[in-house]
This record gives sequence, structure tokens and C-alpha cells, in this order.
Amino acid sequence: MSIRSKLAWTFILLLVFGITAISSYSILFIRNYLLNEGEQQIARDALWLEVTIQNLPTGESFESHLNEAAVISGYRIDLYDEEGHPYLSVPFTDPFPEASELDPVFRGGLDALDGSVEVERSPESDWLSAWVLTQLPSRSVRYLRVSQLKEQIYRPITTIRWIIYTGMFISMGLVILVSILFARSISRPILELEREAQLIADGDVEKTIELDRSDEFGALARSLNRMASKLRQDHEEMRRMYEKQNQFFADITHELRNPLHTISGMLEMAQMDGVDPEKRDRYVRTASRQTERIDHLFKDLLMLQRFESDRDFMDPNPFSLAPLMMQLESVYRPMARSKGILFQVRPVDAIVMGDSAKIEQVLENLVTNAFKFTNEGDISVEAELAGSEVCISVIDTGIGIPEEHRDRLFDRFYRTDKARSRDKGGTGLGLAVVRSILESHGTTIHVESEPGLGSRFWFHLPLVPEGAAPVRG
Repeated sequence: MSIRSKLAWTFILLLVFGITAISSYSILFIRNYLLNEGEQQIARDALWLEVTIQNLPTGESFESHLNEAAVISGYRIDLYDEEGHPYLSVPFTDPFPEASELDPVFRGGLDALDGSVEVERSPESDWLSAWVLTQLPSRSVRYLRVSQLKEQIYRPITTIRWIIYTGMFISMGLVILVSILFARSISRPILELEREAQLIADGDVEKTIELDRSDEFGALARSLNRMASKLRQDHEEMRRMYEKQNQFFADITHELRNPLHTISGMLEMAQMDGVDPEKRDRYVRTASRQTERIDHLFKDLLMLQRFESDRDFMDPNPFSLAPLMMQLESVYRPMARSKGILFQVRPVDAIVMGDSAKIEQVLENLVTNAFKFTNEGDISVEAELAGSEVCISVIDTGIGIPEEHRDRLFDRFYRTDKARSRDKGGTGLGLAVVRSILESHGTTIHVESEPGLGSRFWFHLPLVPEGAAPVRG
């Protein structure tokens, strides 16, 4: 059963039960009211008839006059003698049961009335009666009973009942109509929300629910719109991740294919008969270098995965920056001399917060990248204070980076010149590792470059307040 039907039936049943209960109570209330009014009226009329009987002629016309009084009043009149025996009952034309003798106990109660009226209330009797003491000595009459059938008192109820029932059925019809319309009004936004939510659930994340209401339905619609917006964002993010994943697998496949082909070719050449020992040794060394390249590739991939999935992989502590930078000079000066390049390190005496080993790897990757693409001029590693931070830069006078490559420069396996870059060695992950390490430190890598003039890479590390002991000196 739909929610619309449930709402309609609920309203219909509740209102029908309410109308029926009210109608039944009204009929019972009117019935009791009419009975009480009838009792009061018959008591008044009994006193009036007693006075009338007292003034009737006592001759032979007494019975006919009494009959006329009964017909005019609409009551049955019974007269009893002093012994409680029936004396006379009128009107003569109405068939009614013979009057029975009075019970002595009841007669004793009547004798104590002393001018008042006794209304006989018997739920089992069809009659409503009033008793009055009277005095007609000439006829030995002592007790007067005035009676009326209860159905005469209840006669207006038949008309009232039909009026109430007619109104009740009309009300029920209106209730059914109003309940159906009200149920439709209540269920319409629910059904609309259900349809729109189903479309969103089926994948239509671009759907927006247009329900301009200020009640709970409007709040639900706004919540569903926010959910759809979040799903759109998640869907877009998943699409980007899917594209990056496909690109990653394509890149890593490409990166592995070349060294594997080289290893396979070198090993085949080394196994050929009659190969000069010197050439065989060269083939083996080439295969070994390609094996090392693959090993570095997987190490870099493992490190990137750990940076992205395990933030606890970093171990930030205060450390002195100058000794770490000066160590670069001793490592790279021989390479600079061999290429005829001036290599300079300009440190600052500062304590910074970070993982010293990971920051050292960042600087090594940046310096190594600078040496790959710088054939003349100079390379420098510089640090300078910048408020509460230290700015560390790696500057070279190499070939530079075209503007169209800068947005993707730190993507995995991205190369500005794939052929020349691969010839220079490396895994294509150095700058991606740099970005991941720095993002794990809560900072980022920046670059500015001019083709033919060189490049500058820089990042910031937070200064540690004075007095903090460095972990690494």
C-alpha cells in the first residue's frame, strides 16, 4: 500500500470513528434529555389534571368529561379507589392494558406524598407515569395516575436521528474527499523526493531537486541536493583518480619496458659465442645499471605510497639546517667539477621543524635534477629567513622549463622531454617524491623558470623557537 493510501485511510478512519462516536453520543444525550423533560412535563400536567378532575361535574357526565380531558391532554388517566383498586381508565378509544391493582407498599409511599407528585421511573416499562393524591369522596377516588408511552416522548428522536445520520453521511463524504486531497497534498512532495532520490541513486548525480518549501520537506530536499553535490564531487574525484591510475599503469609499464628490453638484449649479447671479453663485461655492466634503475623505481614508488597512505611515516623534530646543507656541498662538488659547473651552498644558522632525513632527500632530488639539465653556469642551494619560516631554494642556469609543462611537472613519470630525460637516467619520480614529502610536512614546492635561462625551486620550513634542542647537528 502506498503512503498516499495509508495517509488517506488513516484520516478517513479516524474522522469516521470520531463522527460516529459524536453522533451516537448526541443521540443518547438527546434521548436522555427528552426523557428528563418528559418527566418534568408529566409531573406538571399531572398536577394540572388533578385540579381539573377536582372541578369536573360529579354527576353522570363525569366520565365523559374525564375522557375529554384525557383526549385533550394526550395522557392516559387511571383513577384508583382508597383500596388501590382500579376505578376508571380513560380515554375509552385508546386500547391499552387493563390497570392493575396497586401494590400495598407502593400505595403506602403514595400516601406520604402530601400534595406532591411521584414520577414512576421504570427502565423496563414502556410507560412514563406520574402519581398524585386526589379527593373525590362522592366516587371514592383516592389515587390519580397520568401515563404516557415513552415512544411518544422519543418520537422527535426519529427525526433528529435522521438529521444526524444524514449530516453524518454527508460529513463522511466530505471527510473522504478532504482526506484524499490532504493525503495527496502531503504525499506529493514525498513522492517527488522519492523519484528524484531514485534518479540520484541510479547515477544521475547532476540532478538537482527543485522543491521551494520552508518545511521539513524543503529541508530534506536541500539535504538531498547537498548529498548529490557531494556525490558529484566524489564522482569527479574518482574519475580523476581513475584517469591518473590508468596513466600511472601506462607510465610504469612504459618505464619498465625499456630497461627490461635493454637487460634482455645485453644478456643475449653477453651469451653469444665469440664475444670479446671486454664487450661482454660492458654488456653485463649495462644490464646491471638497468637493474639498479628498476630497483630505484620500485623504491621511489614504495616511498610515494607510504607518504600518501601513512602520515606517521614522517618523524618531524627540530634540526639544524646549516650542517644538512653543507653536506650537499661535499657530495656534489666532484660532480660540479666534472661538468665544469660552479656549485655553491649558502646556508643560514637556523633550527627548523621537520624530518631531517626526508628534507635531505628533497634537497638531493632537487640538486640532482638541476645537474641533469644544467650543462654550464652554476647551481646554488640557498636559505634565507622569511618571518617565522626559512625559505630554501635550489637555483640553476640550465635549460629551463616551458610554461606548458609546469602544471604537470610534479606528476609521476612526467617528463618535459621524454627522450632526452630518459637518456639522462632517473625514474621520473624524483619531483613527485619531493612534492609528497613536502605536503607531508604541511608545505609545498614552488617553481619558476624561463626556457634557456634556468629554474628556481623553493619551499618553506617553520622555524623552531629559540632554546629548542636540535636532533641533528
